[in-house]
Amino acid sequence: MTSFAFLSNNSFLKVPAAGGATPYAVAGVAWDGSVTNRPGARFGPRAIRSASHMLCDAIHPHFNVSPIGSLGDAGDLLLPNTSLAGMREAMGPQVDALIRAHHMCWLGGDHSITLPFLRAYKAWLGRPLAVIHFDAHCDTWQDHFGEPSGHGTWVYEAMQEGLVINECFTQLGIRSSGTREAREYVRDQGGLIFTARDLRGLESPAQLSGVLAAIRERLAAHGSPPVYLSLDIDCLDPAFAPGTGTPEPGGMSSAQVLSILEELAELPFVGMDCVEVSPPYDHAELTSQAAAAFVWTYLCGRVRGGGSLTPATPSSS
Repeated sequence: MTSFAFLSNNSFLKVPAAGGATPYAVAGVAWDGSVTNRPGARFGPRAIRSASHMLCDAIHPHFNVSPIGSLGDAGDLLLPNTSLAGMREAMGPQVDALIRAHHMCWLGGDHSITLPFLRAYKAWLGRPLAVIHFDAHCDTWQDHFGEPSGHGTWVYEAMQEGLVINECFTQLGIRSSGTREAREYVRDQGGLIFTARDLRGLESPAQLSGVLAAIRERLAAHGSPPVYLSLDIDCLDPAFAPGTGTPEPGGMSSAQVLSILEELAELPFVGMDCVEVSPPYDHAELTSQAAAAFVWTYLCGRVRGGGSLTPATPSSS
């Protein structure tokens, strides 16, 4: 999956290509054929990789570990750019092979890529997943401006398909306009929603303790299922992440997101994606720097001894 253009030390953290013995890996999904406002997320993987080079030896100040040495870069998935259905069909076998070989972090791409990830993880694990979903948008619409699927429908589709445990689906940072039915869909299905308004003024781990406890308690009550993390960069206020297709004022801060990622590192994560980074609208690489820091922090939490499942033990949780 590694292309000619990828091979000049332009990997995430400048790590080597992912090999058979590499426990963790990143891969890019350069697709933005489902965006509804501003295109450009297909360039997100390249920008996130480039921003990660600023992290040097990548030793995390909180976890005091670096993923370098345990991490490889699988390049970008080979995808058509003609149709959503064609993209998802092409993703299937590539994603399946990678998640069986590595604990994966996926660099998007628009948010329509998350649905095929959840399909693949459920098929691998043989059970639905818990999901922690950072986003400005609820992504629970039943159609995509007249089309049946897109980057704003994947949550609804995942719940309808039984890919997720509804009661263990948590949304953070939601604040966009929308009907009550869409905005409250996850809560109506038994899940948790912490809107951007709910999170105002809560930045440190102590201030966020109630939110963190609610997530942990919900997962524990359902037997600590495997957890997937989907992080849409537009969960951040545009002051922190202007480079995205559908910016929404009044969002989370980078510090809020980092606090939550660091404090929930013990959860049994199976993988993550970071999506909707659109470099053409970025300023001073603010958005790609935030995305790189979030992926790096997630990886360091895994390396530090978080509760992540390994490819060799898909049914250990």
